[in-house]
Amino acid sequence: MLKIIFATGNQDKMQEIREILSDPQMEILSMKEAGIETDVVEDGKTFEENALIKARAVAGQLQGEGWVVLADDSGLEVDYLNKEPGIYSARYMGEDTSYDIKNQNILDRLEGVPKEQRTARFVCAIAAAFSNGETKAIRGTIEGYIGWEPAGENGFGYDPIFYVEEYGCSTAQLPREVKNRLSHRGKALRAMKEILTGR
Repeated sequence: MLKIIFATGNQDKMQEIREILSDPQMEILSMKEAGIETDVVEDGKTFEENALIKARAVAGQLQGEGWVVLADDSGLEVDYLNKEPGIYSARYMGEDTSYDIKNQNILDRLEGVPKEQRTARFVCAIAAAFSNGETKAIRGTIEGYIGWEPAGENGFGYDPIFYVEEYGCSTAQLPREVKNRLSHRGKALRAMKEILTGR
């Protein structure tokens, strides 16, 4: 069985990861469940660099073989705002600022901006650090636009203001299975799963 340690303490994210990666041949643990505590300085310039920094930092605390550390760095790029908040999505307006406030700030900055200029995407880079020292990073995206008001209870973070044209609703309004199929994290995790199972 492949033992995967996912470098996150976010329980919402862990639930999503377990649903997407669901495989009887994989045991998926959070850092807390694996007994690992580390503060990682994410000073990369891209989503991929930050994900690799996290994966390597956790991998550096593990011994033995047969494990892989996965880490993700994900965020929202709003084209009208020069792709802000981008790699700073989690720290946008301060790490302890609620997403209600962050989302409202983005909506306020887009006030009066027409739909065709509200294009945005979620980006997710998944990095893997293997016990033999190898690393790999892969990216997934979902295109959409910023709506005019938050809507939905099924998501977290920026989900309530990110709308998908195909469904005419926010990603926080999509059923979980649909969101997991379409999402940036879902695409990146499934691509990484192919790499892991093909090794």
